[in-house]
Amino acid sequence: MSAPGQFAELRLSEAQRASFLERVRAVVGADDYGLIEGMSYALPELIELIEQDPMTLRKLRLLLFGPKTEKTKQVCPPAAAPASVPASSQPKAKGHGRTKARNYTGARWVQVPHPELQAGARCPLCPHGTVRKQKSPAVVLRIVGAPPISATGYQMERWRCDTCGEVFTAPTPSEAGSQKYAPSVGVTVALLRYGSGMPHYRLAKLQQSLGVPLPASTQWEVMQPLAQQAQPILEELITQAAQSPLIHHDDTTRRILDLRRPDSATAVPMDPQRKGTFTTNLLAYVEDHPVALYFTGWQHAGENLAAVLRRRGADLEPPIQMCDALSRNLRAEFQSILAHHQIHSQSVLEQLQAWMREQIDGKLVEPNSGLGQAIGYMLRHWQPLTLFLRQPGAPLDNNLCERALKMAILHRKNSLSYKTLNGARTGDLFMGLIHTCRLNGANPFDYLLAIATHAEAVKLIPKTWLPWNYPKPPASIDSS
Repeated sequence: MSAPGQFAELRLSEAQRASFLERVRAVVGADDYGLIEGMSYALPELIELIEQDPMTLRKLRLLLFGPKTEKTKQVCPPAAAPASVPASSQPKAKGHGRTKARNYTGARWVQVPHPELQAGARCPLCPHGTVRKQKSPAVVLRIVGAPPISATGYQMERWRCDTCGEVFTAPTPSEAGSQKYAPSVGVTVALLRYGSGMPHYRLAKLQQSLGVPLPASTQWEVMQPLAQQAQPILEELITQAAQSPLIHHDDTTRRILDLRRPDSATAVPMDPQRKGTFTTNLLAYVEDHPVALYFTGWQHAGENLAAVLRRRGADLEPPIQMCDALSRNLRAEFQSILAHHQIHSQSVLEQLQAWMREQIDGKLVEPNSGLGQAIGYMLRHWQPLTLFLRQPGAPLDNNLCERALKMAILHRKNSLSYKTLNGARTGDLFMGLIHTCRLNGANPFDYLLAIATHAEAVKLIPKTWLPWNYPKPPASIDSS
């Protein structure tokens, strides 16, 4: 807050202002005089505002210059809809409307026969017609809630002979299974943590409150066998992804606590030159099927890409590599074709390049400003940025990889860190399989459950158990 009288020397009477302006008029031009005259009238009002209200530098800057950022809706307001087009005919915003019944692929569908009619039966309304079964059944959906992990207890009667003391127990029903935890428990835990970002402790609290306790340590114990069973599939996916003609990759930071605690019993020796740990996403294609792979550790994206490309066939052309221009994303030991972003046409590109060089060479833009740095970045990486003009098949952007990294970021925001390197690799495996399922339209729960219940078959021929070709049960409703 300003002290009273702090701006006394800036207060002018009308006579003083007139005398001041006369002196200024004699030594400056007409344009400059107009600015100074306006400031002489505005200054007293500004002083009054400062003295009446505690004034910080931020408030003063806002008062003088207005908001720093310009909102898109203020600079480029959306165009109004033509008056001749009725509002009811305008397309609905994406994400609105009813969900179609065929999208409930995970529902349990029950076939309900008609209680009175069958093929060839007479029409109940007219005496001459016969009824025919329609291809599309009527559909009613009933959606119910349930705990993520539910439990069923079986109480078998026991009878004891009052003479010999022998106890006779009713046989355990087959649906009780042979193990306390069904394979679906590990599948659900993996999907909740690595597919939706729910850490073990949070699921444990939820299950405790719902009357089906599932401690965090137990969650890991029931999930770890599934990770071991799925490991051959991950290795097969890495090998096939290495043959992809196009590979997207990027990374994000990720903490592994044991790598920061050298005295930990589970710590893995880390290169002392390394300062951080990361999660890398590689997104490649097996034929037309996208594959998402995750790698967490101290290696950067370029190093993880190099490890994958060691499995690439020697007779194949180098892949198109989609990444940003960070040096850590590039490895000299493998030749690759770099592409980064989208520009629409060669003529526009040539005009843009000429304009950028004019701004820099003509000193029209400060090189260290935001615009100057952006221009410098584009000019330095002009050849890879415009690769799509010369290389067939080069993508327009790296958005697929950026979206895939959101899974790792979601997990980081909720679970904060991994404890061990083994835990990180388990997370990489499940994130890769879950996101690959989503990219290929497969149900990740059904897929992971199939792996859990066919461990021997998966181990024998893993390439027949990929998310797009694994054996599926027949559909119980017409998907059309």
